[in-house]
Amino acid sequence: MARKVLTLGEVRDGSLRNVSFETIAAAKTISEGGEVVAVLIGNGVSALGEELVKYGADRVLVVENEKLSQYTSDGYSQALLAAIEQEKPEGLILGHTALGKDLSPRIAGKLSSGLISDATDVEVAGGNLVFTRPIFSGKAFEKKIVTDGLVFATIRPNNIAPLERDESRSREVGSLAVEISDLRTIIKEVVRKASEGVDLSEAKVVIAGGRGVKSSDGFEPLKELANVLGGAVGASRGACDADYCDYSLQIGQTGKVVTPDLYIACGISGAIQHLAGMSNSKVIVAINKDPEANIFKVADYGIVGDLFEVVPLLTEEFKKLKVHS
Repeated sequence: MARKVLTLGEVRDGSLRNVSFETIAAAKTISEGGEVVAVLIGNGVSALGEELVKYGADRVLVVENEKLSQYTSDGYSQALLAAIEQEKPEGLILGHTALGKDLSPRIAGKLSSGLISDATDVEVAGGNLVFTRPIFSGKAFEKKIVTDGLVFATIRPNNIAPLERDESRSREVGSLAVEISDLRTIIKEVVRKASEGVDLSEAKVVIAGGRGVKSSDGFEPLKELANVLGGAVGASRGACDADYCDYSLQIGQTGKVVTPDLYIACGISGAIQHLAGMSNSKVIVAINKDPEANIFKVADYGIVGDLFEVVPLLTEEFKKLKVHS
């Protein structure tokens, strides 16, 4: 059946996050030939609407207000609920990001709707929309269908490929005026920690370090390799607890969940809590001195050796490949 599906375009630092395009691709599957409407929420974001159209949105609806300059669950929920009320969609798709994980349960509660969270795939099978999501810290997967009401789900970044960008596409970018009131939280200033390179949660390549890096300086070879491969640096909880790096780099059950094309684990033993955050990576390479380390059980390729010898060698070889490519 053809459905109208709403997606939310996520904006960070004035640019659309990649997950915005992935939600459109998921919405296309869910719509089954119906209309995909992308919603943009913020202040001064209307210029980004055309980009969502080029990635497959049939229409864009922009909700702008000074009170939406920074994300708050109160403000964004009012804006999104107003868009839902106007459009009356049969489906709603958000990214399973920090924003999506905070906003989606609130919207589901307001709408008395079910919610499928952290989906890694969606397909049409047997006349049903079938969502796949990991359970038990990624050790198993379950398939879910929506039997009644709104098809509401969040999708994990880097799992559903965006549609090919089409420069020739041109569609309506409309606006919706919403009065934002009764905000319980007002953000006066955002102080960001200094960060370099690619966003960890959306990186196609992740170089992660564990206790085996031994110190904060031990992350330097990993950063160099990440820079050569155009990737991001992550860490196990052990490395964060040891104060080798900031907790914003933590990957695992209590940190970020990543699904890059390539994950290189350096000096990481492979505790189950860490595996929960990266085991669905497409290709996993493990570097560890201990041949019995648990990380080798999930690795596609394993190198038994000292990371401080292996990583620089890998970096040099990749540099040579880039020169000759």
